[in-house]
Amino acid sequence: QVQLVESGGGLVQAGGSLRLSCAASGSINSINAMNWYRQAPGKERELVAGITSGGSKNYADSVKGRFTISRDNAKNTVYLQMNSLKPEDTAVYYCNADIWPSYSDYGSLWFWGQGTQVTVSS
Repeated sequence: QVQLVESGGGLVQAGGSLRLSCAASGSINSINAMNWYRQAPGKERELVAGITSGGSKNYADSVKGRFTISRDNAKNTVYLQMNSLKPEDTAVYYCNADIWPSYSDYGSLWFWGQGTQVTVSS
Protein backbone atom coordinates (compact mmCIF):
# COMPACT_ATOMS: atom_id res chain seq x y z
CA GLN A 1 0.00 0.00 0.00
CA VAL A 2 0.94 3.63 -0.45
CA GLN A 3 0.46 6.30 2.20
CA LEU A 4 0.90 10.06 2.32
CA VAL A 5 1.49 11.47 5.79
CA GLU A 6 1.47 15.22 6.42
CA SER A 7 3.05 17.00 9.35
CA GLY A 8 3.95 20.51 10.44
CA GLY A 9 0.58 22.14 10.91
CA GLY A 10 -0.33 24.16 13.96
CA LEU A 11 -1.37 27.51 15.38
CA VAL A 12 0.60 30.61 14.42
CA GLN A 13 0.09 34.36 14.64
CA ALA A 14 -0.45 36.45 11.54
CA GLY A 15 2.87 37.22 9.90
CA GLY A 16 4.42 34.01 11.14
CA SER A 17 5.71 30.96 9.28
CA LEU A 18 5.10 27.24 9.14
CA ARG A 19 6.66 24.44 7.15
CA LEU A 20 4.49 21.51 6.09
CA SER A 21 5.93 18.16 5.11
CA CYS A 22 4.33 15.24 3.30
CA ALA A 23 6.11 11.91 3.05
CA ALA A 24 5.06 9.13 0.71
CA SER A 25 5.71 5.58 1.83
CA GLY A 26 4.99 2.06 0.69
CA SER A 27 5.61 0.14 -2.49
CA ILE A 28 6.39 2.97 -4.91
CA ASN A 29 7.83 2.77 -8.41
CA SER A 30 7.83 6.50 -9.07
CA ILE A 31 6.17 9.77 -8.11
CA ASN A 32 5.08 12.32 -10.67
CA ALA A 33 3.39 15.56 -9.61
CA MET A 34 2.98 16.44 -5.94
CA ASN A 35 0.53 19.10 -4.80
CA TRP A 36 -0.75 20.90 -1.75
CA TYR A 37 -4.46 21.67 -1.45
CA ARG A 38 -6.37 23.37 1.33
CA GLN A 39 -9.94 23.50 2.48
CA ALA A 40 -11.34 26.15 4.78
CA PRO A 41 -14.64 25.66 6.64
CA GLY A 42 -17.57 26.13 4.31
CA LYS A 43 -15.35 26.43 1.24
CA GLU A 44 -14.31 24.13 -1.56
CA ARG A 45 -10.92 22.47 -1.61
CA GLU A 46 -8.47 24.56 -3.62
CA LEU A 47 -5.05 23.97 -5.13
CA VAL A 48 -2.38 25.92 -3.27
CA ALA A 49 0.81 24.81 -5.03
CA GLY A 50 2.13 22.03 -7.21
CA ILE A 51 5.50 20.68 -8.31
CA THR A 52 6.31 18.23 -11.09
CA SER A 53 8.90 15.48 -10.95
CA GLY A 54 11.17 17.77 -12.94
CA GLY A 55 10.81 20.62 -10.48
CA SER A 56 8.39 22.92 -12.30
CA LYS A 57 6.22 24.79 -9.83
CA ASN A 58 2.87 26.56 -9.86
CA TYR A 59 1.05 28.55 -7.19
CA ALA A 60 -2.37 29.93 -6.49
CA ASP A 61 -2.40 33.71 -6.91
CA SER A 62 -3.34 34.12 -3.25
CA VAL A 63 -0.06 32.58 -2.03
CA LYS A 64 2.44 33.72 -4.67
CA GLY A 65 5.44 35.37 -3.08
CA ARG A 66 4.61 33.96 0.36
CA PHE A 67 4.59 30.17 -0.07
CA THR A 68 7.30 27.97 -1.57
CA ILE A 69 6.85 24.36 -2.61
CA SER A 70 9.81 22.00 -2.86
CA ARG A 71 10.48 18.28 -2.94
CA ASP A 72 13.18 15.79 -2.00
CA ASN A 73 12.89 12.92 -4.45
CA ALA A 74 15.30 10.75 -2.48
CA LYS A 75 12.96 10.99 0.51
CA ASN A 76 9.69 10.91 -1.47
CA THR A 77 8.76 14.08 0.39
CA VAL A 78 7.18 17.38 -0.60
CA TYR A 79 7.36 20.53 1.50
CA LEU A 80 5.39 23.75 1.72
CA GLN A 81 7.16 26.68 3.32
CA MET A 82 4.54 29.22 4.32
CA ASN A 83 5.68 32.73 5.24
CA SER A 84 3.78 35.93 6.03
CA LEU A 85 0.77 33.90 7.02
CA LYS A 86 -2.64 35.55 7.08
CA PRO A 87 -5.83 34.58 8.91
CA GLU A 88 -7.36 33.70 5.54
CA ASP A 89 -4.73 30.96 5.16
CA THR A 90 -6.48 29.06 7.95
CA ALA A 91 -7.55 25.68 6.57
CA VAL A 92 -6.87 21.99 6.55
CA TYR A 93 -3.95 21.41 4.20
CA TYR A 94 -3.85 18.20 2.17
CA CYS A 95 -1.03 16.58 0.29
CA ASN A 96 -1.86 15.02 -3.07
CA ALA A 97 0.46 13.02 -5.30
CA ASP A 98 0.44 11.12 -8.57
CA ILE A 99 2.19 7.87 -7.64
CA TRP A 100 2.89 4.69 -9.56
CA PRO A 101 2.58 1.91 -7.00
CA SER A 102 4.60 -1.22 -7.58
CA TYR A 103 1.36 -3.24 -7.44
CA SER A 104 -0.35 -1.30 -10.23
CA ASP A 105 -0.43 -2.73 -13.73
CA TYR A 106 -2.22 0.37 -14.99
CA GLY A 107 0.24 3.10 -14.22
CA SER A 108 -0.06 5.88 -11.68
CA LEU A 109 -2.85 6.69 -9.24
CA TRP A 110 -3.70 9.80 -7.25
CA PHE A 111 -3.31 9.58 -3.49
CA TRP A 112 -4.35 11.95 -0.70
CA GLY A 113 -3.00 12.50 2.78
CA GLN A 114 -5.19 12.79 5.84
CA GLY A 115 -4.70 16.56 6.17
CA THR A 116 -3.06 18.82 8.70
CA GLN A 117 -4.71 21.84 10.35
CA VAL A 118 -3.18 25.27 9.94
CA THR A 119 -4.69 28.05 12.04
CA VAL A 120 -3.53 31.66 11.74
CA SER A 121 -4.66 34.03 14.46
CA SER A 122 -5.04 37.76 13.90
